[in-house]
Amino acid sequence: MAASNQRTGGQLLVDSLVHHGADLAFCVPGESYLAALDALHDAPQIRLITCRQEGGVTMMADAYNKLTGKPGIAFVTRGPGATNASPGLHIAHQDSSAMILFIGQVARDQTEREAFQELDYRRFLSQLTKWTGELEDAARATEFVSHAFHTAMAGRPGPVAISLPEDMLTDHAEGALGSTYHAPDYAPTPGDMARFEQMIAEAKRPVMIVGGGRWSEETGRKVSKFAEANDIPLMTSFRCQDFVDNTGPAYAGVAGIAPDPELVQSIKTADLVIVLGARMGEMTSGRYSYLAIPRPVQKLIHIYPDPEEIGRVYQCDLGLVATPAGFAGAIENIAVRADKGVARAAHDRYMAFTEPTEMAGPVQMAEIIHHITEKLPPDTIVTNGGGNATVWVHRFMRHKRYRTQLAPTSGSMGYGVPSAVAAKLVHPDRHVLSFSGDGCFMMNGQEFATAAQYDLPIVFIVVNNGMYGTIRMHQEREYTGRIVATDLKNPNFARLAEAYDCFGAVVEKTEEFYPALEKALAEKGPSIIEIRIDPDVLSPTTTISGLVAAGQKKK
Repeated sequence: MAASNQRTGGQLLVDSLVHHGADLAFCVPGESYLAALDALHDAPQIRLITCRQEGGVTMMADAYNKLTGKPGIAFVTRGPGATNASPGLHIAHQDSSAMILFIGQVARDQTEREAFQELDYRRFLSQLTKWTGELEDAARATEFVSHAFHTAMAGRPGPVAISLPEDMLTDHAEGALGSTYHAPDYAPTPGDMARFEQMIAEAKRPVMIVGGGRWSEETGRKVSKFAEANDIPLMTSFRCQDFVDNTGPAYAGVAGIAPDPELVQSIKTADLVIVLGARMGEMTSGRYSYLAIPRPVQKLIHIYPDPEEIGRVYQCDLGLVATPAGFAGAIENIAVRADKGVARAAHDRYMAFTEPTEMAGPVQMAEIIHHITEKLPPDTIVTNGGGNATVWVHRFMRHKRYRTQLAPTSGSMGYGVPSAVAAKLVHPDRHVLSFSGDGCFMMNGQEFATAAQYDLPIVFIVVNNGMYGTIRMHQEREYTGRIVATDLKNPNFARLAEAYDCFGAVVEKTEEFYPALEKALAEKGPSIIEIRIDPDVLSPTTTISGLVAAGQKKK
């Protein structure tokens, strides 16, 4: 009798993940996909990380893709597990991050009955994923996984999801693995490049803005070289500051929240704006104020890997469908503009803008960020979520290496803690620092337990002002003195670290931070440094008292 090659649906699923190069996966376990978990038990090629909440799972998977260029792999259970996972899917969608989310599902004979924790994920996730499928036949497991890898990585990368009926995972079937996935880069046509070169040569005041997905350190170097050779100020989109070396002679800063006013003016007065890889969304475009819609005053060249994005918001003079790497290879030897010192002057302004500024109170956040930039290795990874506490990081941190910044372009709270866990798992030899405001930390702070469980020496820095600072800022600006829903009662974050038998420190003066950081970096596990700042200070340029005074003048 011939030997059977049949395997369970769960085994075929995991075989496919191994085949396509998965080496790390994140999960909260659930009974709805036990057969897949059992198959992972026999797959030592994949390290499975147990998390504390599904939002942390998908945020870690997003960070994994940013750091490796490979799709992040996530497993969650049905119903509440899937809904908890949705913030990370939204982050991955807006950040153009490749992710594959596997969701446990009710048995096939129970569907459409509102069975226990049942949801139709194809409807539920339609706006959060590039594709969502339900694997109803174990024999198609290898096909579905292959489709997931190819779809997540193709064109503009993004998240996909596959729901897994629990009875399907125990069915036996055969499945061919085929070849591994491949995401090719593609470049513009020679005719398009001739037009591009002509527009560059004719421009008097060009600027270039880069961002989006599918970047690499090599791509950033090539783009920087092009900008330097053609005297073009080079800017990054919101939370993509590490795509190019910030100390390079053409780097002009980030078009994001609280940008340098001179940088904004240079975009508005440019005669040519080159956008590579970025969508020019709300944060990067100053709420769509830098470029007119639908037809910008400036000439616009938009290079993007998805043709559906080109012209979607802004009508451009030249639209090129290309990946950043493919385009960077095509411009490597273009030098058609004389160096008049414009890019160098823009870089000098950036360096001046990122010098530390003084804030009220005994803690100087700008000095702390400057210290980290200057004293820690250039490959140190810095993560953060949302909130005003991140403004100090974004303004004063000078990134010298690709993927030393992990931050959601969606502005999502709670990202800083789980992304740091993923970063340390991927790069155990590099320092990882996570910045969160007190409100932001508490949204996914339970993943500190994951860092403790796996002995990950991450430094979690919590900037504590006892409030949802961003919302308070808008509240004081729009409804001066009418405070509601923004005050917070917080734990002693240092003692929270100690509850896990980890190092914790409270910083109330700038000079206390430096020995605390040194001690934390020497730990064998995670640590928390709580920085207590003056509650009046909301950002490097904004105080509550200043907003109140401005509001009273309006009256």
